[in-house]
This record gives sequence, C-alpha cells and structure tokens, in this order.
Amino acid sequence: MSAEYKFNEIENQYLKLWEENKVFKSEEKDKEKFYVLEMFPYPSGRIHMGHVRNYAIGDVINRYFRMKGKNTLHPMGWDAFGMPAENAAIKSGIHPAKWTYSNIDYMRNELKRLGFSYDWDREIATCNPDYYKWNQWIFLKMLEKGIAYRKSATVNWCPHDLTVLANEQVIEGRCWRCDTPVVQKEIPSWYLKITEYAEELLEDLKLLEGKWPDSVINMQRNWIGKSIGATINFPIDGTTQTLEVFTTRPDTIFGVTFMALAPEHPLTLELAKGTGQEEEVQAFVNKYLSMSTKDRNIVEEKEGVFTGRYAINPLTNEKIPIYTANYILWGYGTGAIMAVPAHDERDYEFAKKYNIPIKPVIKPLNKDWDFEKAPYTEEGILINSDGFDGLKSSEAKEKITKILEEKKIGYKTINYRLRDWNISRQRYWGTPIPVIYCNDCGIVPVPEEDLPVVLPENVEFTGVGNPLEKVEEFVNTTCPKCGKPAKRETDTMDTFVDSSWYFLRYCDPKNDKKPFDKEKTEYWMPVDIYIGGIEHAILHLLYSRFFVKFLRDIGLVEIKEPFSKLLTQGMVLKKWIKIEKLLEIYNISENTSLTKLYKIFNIEKEDNRTIKQFLEENHLNINDNAKLLFEKLNLPMDVLKELEEKYGKSDKMSKSKHNTVDPDEMIEKYGADTVRLYTLFAAPPSNNFDWIESGVEGTHRFLKRVWNFVMSNKDKIKDITYTKEDFKNLNEEDQKLRRKLHQTIKKVNEDITREYQFNTAIASIMELLNELTSYKGNNEKVLKEAIENLILLLSPFTPFISDKLWNEIGNEGFTINRKFPEPDEEALIEKTKEIPVQVNGKMRGKIVVPIDISEEEAVEKAVNEEAIKKWIEGKNIVKTIFIKGKILNIIVK
Repeated sequence: MSAEYKFNEIENQYLKLWEENKVFKSEEKDKEKFYVLEMFPYPSGRIHMGHVRNYAIGDVINRYFRMKGKNTLHPMGWDAFGMPAENAAIKSGIHPAKWTYSNIDYMRNELKRLGFSYDWDREIATCNPDYYKWNQWIFLKMLEKGIAYRKSATVNWCPHDLTVLANEQVIEGRCWRCDTPVVQKEIPSWYLKITEYAEELLEDLKLLEGKWPDSVINMQRNWIGKSIGATINFPIDGTTQTLEVFTTRPDTIFGVTFMALAPEHPLTLELAKGTGQEEEVQAFVNKYLSMSTKDRNIVEEKEGVFTGRYAINPLTNEKIPIYTANYILWGYGTGAIMAVPAHDERDYEFAKKYNIPIKPVIKPLNKDWDFEKAPYTEEGILINSDGFDGLKSSEAKEKITKILEEKKIGYKTINYRLRDWNISRQRYWGTPIPVIYCNDCGIVPVPEEDLPVVLPENVEFTGVGNPLEKVEEFVNTTCPKCGKPAKRETDTMDTFVDSSWYFLRYCDPKNDKKPFDKEKTEYWMPVDIYIGGIEHAILHLLYSRFFVKFLRDIGLVEIKEPFSKLLTQGMVLKKWIKIEKLLEIYNISENTSLTKLYKIFNIEKEDNRTIKQFLEENHLNINDNAKLLFEKLNLPMDVLKELEEKYGKSDKMSKSKHNTVDPDEMIEKYGADTVRLYTLFAAPPSNNFDWIESGVEGTHRFLKRVWNFVMSNKDKIKDITYTKEDFKNLNEEDQKLRRKLHQTIKKVNEDITREYQFNTAIASIMELLNELTSYKGNNEKVLKEAIENLILLLSPFTPFISDKLWNEIGNEGFTINRKFPEPDEEALIEKTKEIPVQVNGKMRGKIVVPIDISEEEAVEKAVNEEAIKKWIEGKNIVKTIFIKGKILNIIVK
C-alpha cells in the first residue's frame, strides 16, 4: 500500500528546502542566458487567479529552460506606488507605506507558497528610495538632454478635492470620490518628449514582428499614428489671423464647406467675440471642458456651434463658416480641421445635422456615387477641382501640396497621433520630481549627490489637495545655485515611470552607484520572454521601449528593444448566475415563499417571507449573484456549482460580481501543484478559460494517480540503474512502453518551445501515465526509465510532487537541476507492428511482426499462431495478400 498523497506536508517541506539551498538564485556565468519575466504586480493585498496563471506560465518557462541548460534569470518585485495606497490612507488612516509593505509581505508569501522559482535576492519595490532614486536620476538626465520639460497642460480637475483626476476617476463627468462636477483646468506639468522617438518607435516595431502578437503591434502602431499630409493656413475673414489645419487629404481642399475647431482651441472663444454667437459658444465650450478626453472619445453624436466667423479657402477664395465641434480633439494635429463632408464620415454626419453643403471633389473610378447618402472616402478621380480634374487622388495630393508650398500657404507635414507624456501627478504616493523653484534662478535641478529626494512620512491625508504641499519642511528648501530660500516641486511622477525600466534594475538590483551596471545588462538583456495581460499592450510597453531608447542614447544600454518575445495571457473567467436566472431555472417568481424555495433543495424549514421581501431586507436585487442568496439562506453550495457550470454566464473574476476564486482556499483544498497544473492545462496560454472546480478536482485526481503509481513501484526500482545498452533486444511490450515514453518526451519539448502550448504537453503526459499503468512487462530498467522521465516531464508544471517523488525513488537533489529529457530517436522507431490476419476475408486474429518482415515470414508466423492455426489446418493455402505493416489475408481451399 503506497503512502497517502499529503500535498500540504510535501509542499511545505520543499519550500523550506528550496529556500535553504538557494535553488533559484541567478548569477552571471559563462553560459547562454535566458531572461524570463512576468509583469510585476501592484501590491493590492492578495493575489488573484489571473496572477496565478500569469506567474505559473513564467515559472514553467523558467524551470524548463533551466533544465535545458540555460542560465536563467527569473526575478519578482512590486509596482508599489499608486493611488490605491493613498485612497486607503484617506479612508482608514493607514499610512501608504505601512499599507503597501504589509501587502507586499502577504503577497510574497502567497507567491512563495505556489512554488514559483523566483530569485528573491533580486526583489525590488518601486516605493523604496533605493529604487526611485534612479527614477529621479533618469529624469535629471532627460532634463539635461531636453527630453524632460515643463509646460501648462489641460487636466481633469476636481474643484472640491483640489486635485487632478485620471480619466478613469471621472465617472459621467463627476469626481469618483466626491461626485463634484469635474472641470478642465490648465496647470503647469512636467512632460517627457516621447515624440522625439516617434519614428524610431514605429520603425522598430518591424523588429518585433513574429515575436509579439500582431494585435499588440497594430495597437502600438495605431497609437503612434503616423500620418503624412499637409499643413494649410486658411485666412480668417476680416482679420489678419490665419487658421492652421493639418490634413491627410490635401486632394480634397476644393471640397471644404466648413472649418471646425476643438472646444479647447485658443481661437474658439476669441473668434466668437462680437459676433452674437459668444454666449452660445461659451456654453458649448464649458460643456466639453468638463468632460474627460476619454469620455469625449466615446461620444457618438456630433455636436457643434457656429462661431460667427468665416475662413477663406486659399485656393478658391470661398468664404467658409467656422464651427466649434465636439469631435475635434485639442492635442491631435492643430486642433482644427478643414471639413470635407463629401469625403469624410464624421464631417458628413456633422454637415447633415447642421444643413451644411456637401461638395464632391472626388468620384469613384468605375461606379456612380450618391454623395447625399454617404461620403466617398477611397481613391478616386478629382472633379470640381479647378485645374486638377481628371487626376487620381493620390497624384493630386502631391501636386496640390506643391502648389501650397509655392504659394507659401502650406507645406508637406508628417504628423503623429502620439503626444508627449505628462508625468506630473498631484499626489503623495509616487516619486518626487527632483526640481526646485527659485525666484532668482528659476527651475533648478536637484544635484545628483542630493538624490534621492525622499518622500516625507509625516503627511496628513484629508482627501483634499496634494498632501505634499502642506509639508513645510519638505516644500521649503534652499536653491542649490544661489543658496536663497526656494520651493520644492510637490508633483510626483506617473507610476508608469517606475515600470518603464524595472526590468533593467533586476539585472543589478543592489547597485547604489548607478541604476545598473552596463556589463550586467549586456549579459541579461533583452528579456527573452515577457508575460502579461493585453491591457498593458499600449502604454506600459510603449513607455518601456521609449526608456530603453533614451538610455541607449546616453550610453547605458546597447539594445534596441527591451522584450524579445511577448506572451499575452488570457483571462481566468468564472461562471455565475443571477438570482433572476435561478428563479427562471426553478420556474418560480420573486413572490414565491422562502418555505417553497427550501423545499426545492429538500430543506425542511418554514419561512413565510417571499423571496422579494428577503432580497429587500438584505439589500439585494435579482441582478445580483445567486451565490449571495445561497450563502445567506445556507442552501447547498454543491447544487449552485452544478447550476453555474450548466447555466452560468462566463465573466472576468470580480469582487463586485462575487464570482472570484480565492487561490489560498484552492491551495489549502487541493495543493499548489494542482492549482498550477489546472491553470496551465485548462487552455492555451493566450486563451481565456472558465474556472470550473470539477476540472480542478480532475487535475487533482491525476496527481494522486501519479503519486500512487510511483510510490507503489518505488521499492522495485529504487536501486536499479540503466544505460542505453540495456534497451537493446527488448520484447514488444517493453518496446511499446519506451516508444510511448520517447514520443511523449518529444511532444512535450515541441509543445513548450512552440508557442508554449502547455495544455497539449500536459495531455500527452497524462496519456503516458495511462500507458505506464497498463504496462504488463517486468523489465525494471524500462520501468525505472519511464518513471524517472515522467517525473522530470512533470517537474516544470508540478515541482513539489516531482521533487518529492524524485527523492522517493532514490535520487538526490532537485529536479530543476536535472537535465530535461530528450527523446531517444532509436526508441521512436517502430520495429514491430501488430497486424490483423484474415482467412478467406474474415478476421481470425492478430500477429506481432517486425516492420520489415517478408510475406513468406509473415505467413509462417500466422499459421503457427494458435488463434489462427485452426482456421488453416487441413486446408491448402492457394493465395496470400500481404500489405506490409497493415494486413495479411490468407486464402485457403
């Protein structure tokens, strides 16, 4: 009888052994490296199943390549600055530092409990002065090179809390915390000139093709948004001013029927003065200045107001009305457009609403078009375009741009959608921006020797304004240049700064002389595989690429791109059902009594309240998760699980939907190996999957089968040794097991290295176990080889049980330090084959024969096989039909 699979004991035992032996420590060696990195987490307090899946994927990759002989780097740290810590301080009075470090301690223990192979000696936390000192150092280098600069910016401003709000903190035009209407306010901010690198960021995406998901590359390309066109100056009628517009379609200039300005455009209110439209324009501007850019982007209905002024088309001298419109964004192009409704969908919609003329100037090549019904936006032939009719639109773009340049009223322009990065945040829990304001010297950088500028801890959190502004001993300082009294910058940096170079710090995390040693980054960088959610596909990855290019320009790194390969993992979903759906399933209504509901679940209990009354008393409604009803009424949870799996709606796990799964609870119930294996087996890494507990139970049963099989055979094989020579001249049963073993080894290697298809690799290991448990042979060397390799194949996925079984069968050390199995090509070759034998066309038995057997030898073997012999004895063989490796048919008379 084999020992019971006590996963908690085993896992705690090996956690201790791994830590004592520093099994996962990484050092620079004269050996090929492999850098595995998952996006580091925000220390919110608990890990969720999305974390488990993300980190399990990275852990398998790290363990696999370490076993393949690579020198791997697999670090972990904490993206520790940010608003949640500050909000916790406002709500409960816990200092952000205490809240953050407490959460880090808890989450570190959770990650360790899952057996992830991190080199914890390289751990970083971005809220530690030892880390953010180098944020400040990099900022000063950017300031020195003109990449960091200060200018006024329009932001979302809460007039009650006196603070800037991120777009996601603006809900239906109001502050998420105090519900005050948000306004757009212009305040001085610090920027990083990412646009300086726009073309290189775009061009170098070609280096990532085939290595990053196409969708991510396209998102980055669209965000950078390169467009080639012309900048054109339209004189404003009755003034000496001109209105500058950027257009990608200079070929349509003869079809302009109105101009449109963003509400924020400096000329919007100025143009309306004295026209009778001033009040209406002011009201329109106020409406859209109180709306975040994010909300503006999703407004569907086009709205606008006539400013009362006209522009002059510089090529036709026509007067064109100037509007302000909600679909024009300040910050893209010039914040003003020449509108051609016949050839632009948004302009067309606006023109239709406000009865503005539609003038076609391009017609399709080979068809008619009704310009009153829809705009034509494709390549075509110019019409109604004085002197340019008959030209293809692509050809006309060049010629019209040349005319504009000759007349000095326009010029060819390359524009980017990408804007410079505003890093200023009026919040406490972030990296202080290292500049000082002096009345005499102006803006003065903090000297490098005075870094880090440390966040003070004696801060009061009221929820109103920036807490740093009220800390006098922090704000009041002396100018490094003249020594006179001066003020510190109280803005802190956007937390994206922290995550834009952390992967470089992991290479040299204890360096107190510079951000990192160049020799170390030359060895480890770039990251070979970067794993994280697609929600970070644009900003985090773009900013990281920008930082690397800047750090290259100042001589700190040599690489062009930080991440060689990107894997965006899918989400872990959880099925749940609404209370409304539950009522539908059981064909009852809200007016059903609780007594009847109890009877449905075979519970003898009386309660005359209706379901509706109960929901109201407990502040629930029929759109809430049925789980809440089951918990409050103590209904059988196993029934709910069945209902969820059968009728449930798949959703991203969310506390608000009450459909989360607690990793700690699952680990306690099934063990870390089971939780890891299930998240890897349920779907390919890039796919979403539903968390189904019956699937977890099935995975756990598989590991128990592995445990029981190995433990029941361990005494038989413990002292057995073998060499390749021992596997010559094996019988068919032994050959069959070895063939299956080495087919599995080959497939697991292929699946892991080919887009990390862990689910199919695990499935093949499960098939191998089936083959092992049905093995009828008694060759202990073959059995030992198969069991050892089964354990090693499982090791990257389930390291605890693998290390335990490895030691139980007589081996020392840890599986991560063993060589990952390689297939024996000779064992893969089928040397014998079982083929059916027919007598006069009827199946009479099977024979096992060598692959290359001759027809005469096959017949001889068949006629001596007991099951077949009786059908042939006493008869003449008149003919045989033999298809090698397929079938033998013997015709007798």
